[in-house]
Amino acid sequence: MALRAGVAGGVLSTIAVAGSANAATAAEPVTETIEMPTLTATLTSKVALSAEATQQAADAYQYRAEQQSAAEKAVKDAKKAHKAAEKKAEAAAKKKAEERAAAAERAARSAERTDLSGVQTAAATSSSSGSSASAPSQDIPAPASGSVASVISFLQAQVGDAYVMGGTGPNSWDCSGLVQAAFKQVGVDLPRTSQEQSTAGTQVGTSNLQVGDILYWGGQGSAYHTGVYIGDGKYLDAANPSKGVVIQDLSGYPADGAVRVL
Repeated sequence: MALRAGVAGGVLSTIAVAGSANAATAAEPVTETIEMPTLTATLTSKVALSAEATQQAADAYQYRAEQQSAAEKAVKDAKKAHKAAEKKAEAAAKKKAEERAAAAERAARSAERTDLSGVQTAAATSSSSGSSASAPSQDIPAPASGSVASVISFLQAQVGDAYVMGGTGPNSWDCSGLVQAAFKQVGVDLPRTSQEQSTAGTQVGTSNLQVGDILYWGGQGSAYHTGVYIGDGKYLDAANPSKGVVIQDLSGYPADGAVRVL
């Protein structure tokens, strides 16, 4: 009983003290407020900064990529332009060289015809005055049977070939080079130039031509062009750079003389 009384007293005593304390606390006014840290704002700021940094990095990468792509395109364009310029320069140089060669050939041909025309005029004047100075005929080996046909066949095979001053074949000729090559097929060794060919063999009149006769233009021994009579009033020759090797009508460009070697 004494123990129970002590315990009860202790409890009552504790309740009294607690009540006093609560009364005292309730009597004092609240003068200070304690706030907790706002974690949400800080986290939002960090996320925003991280997103901005990521965007900046992406922008920088894209800018570098665009720069690299532009640089590569510029290099490719420069290479293409360089190649195009080289091709254009080569074409221009080639054209200029061809023009120079053609001009030189025309000039040489014109000079040759001018010089030989003067000789032809002098020869014609001398002939009309009754004086004739025939150069001695060269000895020509006797050809084998069928030689004329072989000569004409060779000449016809060259029709369409180019005319080149000094050309001796196989795809380009000048007048005397073609005549020389044609008769060489049958063992007749003709001189190389028109002047010398006009004195080879036997002189015949242009009114008494036979197939295979060598025609010449200009004076005997000073001719500036030769061709071969192929019959029916026509002849075959390496005419000039614009025509090449062709068959022409003798009435359009009458020969001044002819020699017969076959």
